[in-house]
Amino acid sequence: MINRSEVKIEETWDLSHLFQTDEEFEKALEESKIETTKLVETFKGKITDVDSIVNVIKASQKLEEKIIPIATFANLALSVDQTNDTAQLRAAKVGQAIASISADISFVTSELLELNESLLEEASKKAPEYANMIKQLIRKKPYQLHPEAEKALAAFGTTFDGPYELYNTTKLVDMKFDDFEVNGEKYPLSYNLFEGDWELEHDTEKRRAAFEAFSEKLKEYQHTTAKTYDMHLQTEKTNSDLRGYESIFDSLLFNQQVDRSLYNRQIDVIMSELAPHMRRYAKLVQKVHGLDKMTFADLKIPLDPSYEPTISVEESRKYMKDGLAIMGEDYVNMLDRSFDERWIDFAQNKGKSTGAFCSSPYGHHPYILISWTSRMNEVFVLAHELGHAGHFYLAHQNQNIFNSRPSLYFIEAPSTMNEMLMANHLLSNSTDARFKRWVISTIIARTYYHNFVTHLLEAAYQRKVYEIVDQGGNVNASILNKLKKEVLEEFWGGEVEINDGAELTWMRQPHYYMGLYPYTYSAGLTIATQVYQRIQTEGSKAVEDWIEVLKAGGTKDPVELAKMAGVDITTDQPLKDTIAFIGSLIDQLEQLTEEIEK
Repeated sequence: MINRSEVKIEETWDLSHLFQTDEEFEKALEESKIETTKLVETFKGKITDVDSIVNVIKASQKLEEKIIPIATFANLALSVDQTNDTAQLRAAKVGQAIASISADISFVTSELLELNESLLEEASKKAPEYANMIKQLIRKKPYQLHPEAEKALAAFGTTFDGPYELYNTTKLVDMKFDDFEVNGEKYPLSYNLFEGDWELEHDTEKRRAAFEAFSEKLKEYQHTTAKTYDMHLQTEKTNSDLRGYESIFDSLLFNQQVDRSLYNRQIDVIMSELAPHMRRYAKLVQKVHGLDKMTFADLKIPLDPSYEPTISVEESRKYMKDGLAIMGEDYVNMLDRSFDERWIDFAQNKGKSTGAFCSSPYGHHPYILISWTSRMNEVFVLAHELGHAGHFYLAHQNQNIFNSRPSLYFIEAPSTMNEMLMANHLLSNSTDARFKRWVISTIIARTYYHNFVTHLLEAAYQRKVYEIVDQGGNVNASILNKLKKEVLEEFWGGEVEINDGAELTWMRQPHYYMGLYPYTYSAGLTIATQVYQRIQTEGSKAVEDWIEVLKAGGTKDPVELAKMAGVDITTDQPLKDTIAFIGSLIDQLEQLTEEIEK
């Protein structure tokens, strides 16, 4: 794989939209420190009435708007090349500066929460744009510590981020993969090559050999990675205990604004009710490929690999615009801008973060990271990330910085909605049975498998881990391997052989360092599936409702946002309907396969 310096510039994102030069970046960093000092001098010990409440929130807003592009610039520059010394040191420097700023201004929350609630309510009426922020602040009151304790914890911010940074360094910098060999021929291997190519390889011998070689390398780092993860878990547990939460689950779900019933339901219902459908899908893949047995290493292969078209970056733009045109003119203009203004980093290079993500700094356009392999299924990956981009593009335009970001529970709904719209567009423009089977199998193998299986199985495993930690326990590689294997075996039953290496899948995801994030993918896709079905029957009215939901940002909790879109997530019906929909797609795949084989 090539170095970052060898990548074509048109395949990269343009971070100069954040800062034109390093000097401009450094100046902004220094200015943020000066603004922090000014905020402390002006308000510390002086927040006593409605006017000072409103003014300190306003000053905090201005400071946060200053810091966000600084942090984004440092993080994005590092994400495309974790081996870059300059980017590493800059990200560390910014992390330390932000931790220091957070410690200095921690008094704001402390002093606001020491005030009588009636004063805060009055401030909400005087400045309604801050009402939601104040409401969320009051929710935190039972878990707020002494001001000096809050300051100390904020100062340790960059230290608490250490396990995640260590995980990335181990995975993307230190872990070097040797070539693997099949029938005397050698093939290159890396994280991105395995997850982007070899996992999908239709040649069974090569695919299984790649899985084995990849797993052997992971195994060499399992104890260090487990220790890193345990450090992160113990930090979360300590924070939960210090703040007086009943459990680590309550602590981690607090900011998501959902209770444990919504969290547990998502995992329990899918583990029991989706599993039979997915086992049926696994058997279909085995039959079509003529496999001797179905193993964990075979689960990601496309149903018809000889058919999958390749696609260029420029061709993907037309797919995005045509497939998502139903979202309206403003949305399509945003899609054009994302290509014209280089919001997207398509390159494949050494040291680049795996997978794909969208970063949406307030006051600036979003940025998308993807490693483009020219496989057609990446149309869905890009549509997914542009769903995040479109969400925050609209939310940032319509909400202030405190109101723009919704609960994590809802965050994956707009992204997965775009995947459904893209699939519908492709299906409605073809009568060819083979192409239809390819599209539907991609919805199953990418959209639903990724969000309802991969991430959900992460969530089921993660829940077992947190149950141990919540009881005061620790984890190591042996425990994590055992838990992961148990979850995989429970879901796949006897239909899929959980071969050696499958238990190490816990080492591959950064999501475990982001709290209770994995389960939210299936939660978001449940909402998206229901809204997508509404759009199919109601058309523009459902789209208009959805656009309003996106514009609402974080002004409502997940239940209220879903309700705006016409979905009631207080019951398990949307989830059961979505699982039934997945089952119907697999029915279609079986029928199309019969038709094609005739």
